[in-house]
Amino acid sequence: MKALKVPKAHSSRAVGDPYIADLLENIAEGKTILHLGKDEKVFSQGDTAEAIYFIQTGKVKVTVVSAVGNEAVLSIQGPRGLLGEGCLVGQTIRVSTATAIQPSILFRIERRAMLGALVAQPALSEKFISSLLIHNINLEEDLCDQLFNHSEKRLARVLLKLTRFGLNETLPAAKMPRVSHETLAAMVGTTRSRVTHFMNKFRKLGLIDYNGHITVRAELLTDVVLHD
Repeated sequence: MKALKVPKAHSSRAVGDPYIADLLENIAEGKTILHLGKDEKVFSQGDTAEAIYFIQTGKVKVTVVSAVGNEAVLSIQGPRGLLGEGCLVGQTIRVSTATAIQPSILFRIERRAMLGALVAQPALSEKFISSLLIHNINLEEDLCDQLFNHSEKRLARVLLKLTRFGLNETLPAAKMPRVSHETLAAMVGTTRSRVTHFMNKFRKLGLIDYNGHITVRAELLTDVVLHD
């Protein structure tokens, strides 16, 4: 993991969507840019929680391991995503592990620096609260999905979410980041064989394409699978 200290606000610019860099521009102290390679960890379950992370580019997988060693994938976060926000409300130990699944750039903001900025910068506070509310809505939707939808619909929804990271509008077709069937199965809550079965079904129906990357036909997948 490479860490580049940011001594001045204008040095905090990173490639990609400028939203996060602009959001955090006026935080001069306690801010670090992390350049992570594939499979590098942002933090691990059990670590001391001392900072919040904002994803500028790339993808990060969030997992949790039970006391008996079973691992579950809680989410995959993309650009504009938040990680480790629990430290702001008294969480002292990480309850999950965050791992980059592709080269990624993140902003690490120390807990005290973030809390001070939220008090001193009303515009930042407003945008941060909005981001937290969106994050909470997504968690509620995921819970309802697990409780009420069968595995085929859950997989369809996961594929749609993976193609829309950082987008302000829905595209008719978009490439999905490389995610194994094992990871998809963990996110959906089913077996790898069931994921493979449904992925082949979606491909035969023309809902997804395989060309080195998976291209999701978002409009078709929504209409045919989610609104059947």
